[in-house]
Formats: sequence, structure tokens, C-alpha cells
Amino acid sequence: MIIVMKPEATTAELEAVKNKITDAGLNFHLSQGSSRTIVGVIGDKKKIATLQMNSFGGVEKTVSITEKYKLVSRDFKKEDSIIDVNGVKIGGGHLAIMSGPCAVESKEQLLEAAKAVKACGAQFLRGGAFKPRTSPYDFQGLAEEGLKMLREVADEVGLNVVTEIVNINDLDMICKYADMLQIGARNMQNFQLLKEVGHTNKPVLLKRGLSATISEWLNAAEYIASGGNYNIVLCERGIRTYETFTRNTLDLSAVAAVKELSHLPIIVDPSHGTGRWQMVRPMARAAIAAGADGLMIEVHPHPEVALSDGDQSLKPDNFAVVMQEVRQIAQMMGKTL
Repeated sequence: MIIVMKPEATTAELEAVKNKITDAGLNFHLSQGSSRTIVGVIGDKKKIATLQMNSFGGVEKTVSITEKYKLVSRDFKKEDSIIDVNGVKIGGGHLAIMSGPCAVESKEQLLEAAKAVKACGAQFLRGGAFKPRTSPYDFQGLAEEGLKMLREVADEVGLNVVTEIVNINDLDMICKYADMLQIGARNMQNFQLLKEVGHTNKPVLLKRGLSATISEWLNAAEYIASGGNYNIVLCERGIRTYETFTRNTLDLSAVAAVKELSHLPIIVDPSHGTGRWQMVRPMARAAIAAGADGLMIEVHPHPEVALSDGDQSLKPDNFAVVMQEVRQIAQMMGKTL
């Protein structure tokens, strides 16, 4: 249930509503928009069904939310959420570009990539220090040493760090180095990890699972929001289908669907979405045209010798071309980079 307060509702009236909810053994979350305050009621469905709030002073109406995801739904918040990461805004007309190598291999490699993407307008340095690989024999990342490199290089160049958390036991350590936590596709339904991330104040990039429906994806975001962390950005990175030419099938229709169903910003990862560097450029253009709030693109100074995902990584000169085209499309879409 959501409770829509009248524009002229007083602080005392809002407090009375909140007290009624907690007295019933339920929890609530507030969404304060430009003209309305909305109270989202969460908890036992039977208790919510017996909650009578329309007669309370300051209440305009109550609305039942049929979807299981409440806090991230468009019903709960009509306005687009804008996520602020150290002054860089994502959503609401602000585009975010997250670029860098798939995996941190060395400080020299990372610094060369960081300088290149920064020069082209990226605001985030992406790089994996912990790599959940399909094969146990593939490169698994440099762990905390990789995190240190990310932080040092990002600070030197002037970028924010977004990196993946794989193990719940590493949360405190990664939070020391990262500006934004990435939940990868393989962990989208690691519910204990989602709950713990929900208790932090770190912005979260939540990638869509390998075969996840949009509803499952949004419910994963709900786990994070229900813990009190609303700083969530979704990332469409392709889903597994019967097609074998591409690494995944990049579902750009998910951008339009999320915009209808949720207030959360959504970015697109055409690198993982296609697995082919030649396809990254056209899919990046298409993603922005579809309404995405940003891109995550893998960039490696020497992809032919990359320890991870070299086939889908752009060289810096190709990334520069992509960024030039993205700016033009963004301008047509009324968005700023």
C-alpha cells in the first residue's frame, strides 16, 4: 500500500500516519517529491489489508500496489530518481559513462585506460578486482591489491570507482575503496548479499541476471531498497537466449520497460551484451536512443593481451568515436553528459 499525503499536509499529520503504521507492526518508507509526500507501507499483507488510513488528517488517498516490488515501483514514486555519486548525477536527464578494463591487471594498464576514458568524458572507472569466472582456471582478479590500484588511479585521474562485490565477507573492505558497488549478473539473486548492501549508504549498480525476467530484476532491487538504501542504478547487460553469435542477447526493450515500471535509473552494458567489440558502438548508440541513463563500456589499451574479455573491449581510439556519437544522440534526447 502507498499513502498519498495532501500537498498541505502538516508534519503532525504525517507523524500520526507513521505512528499508526508502526503501531500496526508494519514498516514504512517515505518518498518526498516536488509536490507530494508518499508513504510506502511494507510488511505482512494481512496486516496491510486491515489498515484503514483514508480518514486520517492530511491523507489524500491510499493505493494498493499489486506488484511484489513496492519501493522501486513507479507507483511509489512518479518522478525519476537521480542518484548522486560524489556530485556525478545518474538519471533524470543526466548520463553516466562507466568505462575501463574488465579486470585490473596492473597499475600501468589501469592508468593508461583511466586517462583515455577520462579524456573522452567518462565519470567512472570500472574494473574488476574480484572476477567470478565460469572456469576456475581463468584469471580471478587481484583482490585487495586490485582495489588499491583502482583507488589510486581513480584519485590521480579524477574518476569515481565502480567495482564488483562477489563475497559478502568482502563488503567492508570494498566499501573502503569503491564509490559504487556493482552486483554482477551471477549475484543478482544472492539475497543475503543484496540485504547487506541494502544496509550500506553506498550507491549500487545492479546488473540483470543471466536469465532473469524484468520482474525478478526489480524484486532484487527491492531487497536493496527494503534495507534502506535507495541509491540503486539498474544495468541491462544482456540475457541468455538460444542465439550463439553474440555472447548474450542485449535486451534494449528492457530500458523502456523499466522506465514504465520503476523510477530507478537504468544504464546499458553493450560490451557484455554482445561480447564483440565491433558491436559495442552501434549498440551503445541504440541504448541512448532507447532512453538509457548511461553506458558501461569495457576499454583496454591492449585488448589482444587482456586477461579477461579482450574480445569485447574497445581500444581507446574506438571508445573516443563512440563517445562523440553518444553525445550527439544524448543532445537529441534532451540529456546531458
